[in-house]
Amino acid sequence: MARGNQRDKAREKNLKEQAGKKGKNTMSGSEQAKAKENAAAIMRAKQAAAEAKKADGK
Repeated sequence: MARGNQRDKAREKNLKEQAGKKGKNTMSGSEQAKAKENAAAIMRAKQAAAEAKKADGK
């Protein structure tokens, strides 16, 4: 073993990095689609409110 404990140290470092990272996406496909649709509905409502406000101003 010419490398000594270098490999073990690298493994430990990698495990610490992996533990520190948070999971980005824990939703399933259907949950993600539902969340996307909810966000789109909110944006459509905001857009309609902005257009109504703009129409009242003119």
